[in-house]
Amino acid sequence: MIRSILLAVAITAASSASATTVGSKHAIVIDESTGHVVFEKNATDIVPIASLTKLMTAMVVLDTKPDMHERITVAEEDVDTLKFSSSRVPVGAVLSRHELLELALMSSDNRAAHALARSYPGGLEHFKLAVRNKAHMLNLRRTNIEEPTGLSPYNTSTASDLARLALAASKYPEIERITTVSNDLIDVNGSMRHYHNTNKLVGDKNWAISLSKTGYTQEAGRCIIMRVRAAGRDAIMVLLNARGSSSRTADANYLHRLLTKEHHQPVMAKLNLK
Repeated sequence: MIRSILLAVAITAASSASATTVGSKHAIVIDESTGHVVFEKNATDIVPIASLTKLMTAMVVLDTKPDMHERITVAEEDVDTLKFSSSRVPVGAVLSRHELLELALMSSDNRAAHALARSYPGGLEHFKLAVRNKAHMLNLRRTNIEEPTGLSPYNTSTASDLARLALAASKYPEIERITTVSNDLIDVNGSMRHYHNTNKLVGDKNWAISLSKTGYTQEAGRCIIMRVRAAGRDAIMVLLNARGSSSRTADANYLHRLLTKEHHQPVMAKLNLK
């Protein structure tokens, strides 16, 4: 009995020490095959999620099985008037739905994401309804998404909910492919423009990433979702509200090392991803 109590104390102390090592305010790492939580820190707190929203936008758009070659004109209403964020996609540009999806996911362009939602069958209101239905279907009980870009601070979720969202997004081959491309050339109004993935770890030889999305707003801090393969297993990694890009990367590298250790910390919980 005493031995069991001492072991529990040791496990709790180890977990606390690990939590302080990660600077992101909210985090979770889950072994996908078992649902076991390898690491967690404030994983049930409801917080802004910034451009991680775009994974939901992509899923809802792809669920309609749209014509990915259809040409869509970026309109004035796609311009961000909430935070006045910049974009390399000019108003009037005509792009295929596939190119808009690539710009929204890979380089996190807000105009591209809004144009995708605006051109959803039935328009923005039908898009928002589809998002609510999708969140309900995925059992995202603490998730609220009000618009397609993530610019709104009212787009909120938890690290635990986002792990479920990431697992669902990984079932879409197009999302996996786009989010794991390090860069691409896209024709914008007859000019070839070079776009880069906002996640610098994509393409890093030390990482095997099969899904990726970053996010940033002042309210949300630096955020990231990844599905990675390490030590022969797939894992979902979510980091929310890191102070900067470098600290977010440092946290991700620390958790990656934790996954690849020969002896892992004792599992403290289990998350039902189904």
